[in-house]
Amino acid sequence: MTSSFTFQPSNWRKVRNIVQWTPFIQTYKKHKYPWVQLAGHQGNFRAGYKQGTILKKLCPVEEKALESISADILRPYVPCYTGVVEGADGEKYLQLEDLLSNFNLPCVMDIKMGVRTYLEDELAKAREKPKLRKASCVYTCTDMFEKMIQIDPKAPTEAELRAKAVTKPRYMVWRETISSTATQGFRIEGVRRGDGTSSKDFKTTRTREQVLASLNSFLQGYSHVASRYVQQLKSIKATLEISPFFKTHELIGSSLLFVHNETSALVRMIDFAKTIPLPENVHITHRNPWSEGTHEDGYLLGLDNLIDLFSISEKNLAANGEISKSVTSSSSDKTNNSSSSITSAPSRSNNLNAQPITTNPS
Repeated sequence: MTSSFTFQPSNWRKVRNIVQWTPFIQTYKKHKYPWVQLAGHQGNFRAGYKQGTILKKLCPVEEKALESISADILRPYVPCYTGVVEGADGEKYLQLEDLLSNFNLPCVMDIKMGVRTYLEDELAKAREKPKLRKASCVYTCTDMFEKMIQIDPKAPTEAELRAKAVTKPRYMVWRETISSTATQGFRIEGVRRGDGTSSKDFKTTRTREQVLASLNSFLQGYSHVASRYVQQLKSIKATLEISPFFKTHELIGSSLLFVHNETSALVRMIDFAKTIPLPENVHITHRNPWSEGTHEDGYLLGLDNLIDLFSISEKNLAANGEISKSVTSSSSDKTNNSSSSITSAPSRSNNLNAQPITTNPS
């Protein structure tokens, strides 16, 4: 969850100009690097209480999920969780392993997994009071109707255009259809390359061709990476399929964090703020299409497609020595009808007075 390079003022000015949401400088083994958040709510992170850690604002749901994962076979594929600490600001934080602390000049990508990013309860509550969300001077550029027409002016119905408004449930469902969430079971949230350039412009990256082009761009120049990602994704998949935790939970809004540089590559599961136990007597496949009441999340569907797409890149690299930008058929090619991330930069002084409250042995 960091990027590691020797800090110089010119480097920092370059990153600051490219990425405006850098909250602080992280330090690890005498290296200083700008910490950059690719996805999620801004202001949720602080520099870690210990080197090699990051603090994430406490979410009780995520805390409970991390505690359960710490006792599950999924533990090696999740950032090490060492309990709750209190920051100098008086807030409570989850203390997590900073996944990027050992990387120099890493490329980082956040991929949000699953066919939906909202809980069924969230959708049900939104339907209880389906208030129209209008564009106005207060909500300009942030309201749901405004967001919809900015992305696709043809998306609203005639009635919605007349009212200049949409309901929250309508927006929640529509939002998943414009990206690869609904078609592939995952979507790219953000990418940061080793040179410091970043992009979060993936809202309408939807088709396999578009997704593969984005993955190819992420891999470009690192010929060893695709095979390592395929191997790790397959290991994660095999572990998920026998994990007691995964069997009994739905994972909504969770991500896979991809990190690589010239020598290493790493994939880890992150973000569990909407990971909740399944209702009693409810069992899901994590692959079947979702309909309200099934609690299907599509996590394994997305993972299958990711493995397939990275495998295509791997084969093209092996055959041509470079990444092909077109989709070719693979042995696992199939048609699908259903579908934060973090990198690291002022200073650790923000939390020098942080004190542990509880600790999970690592």
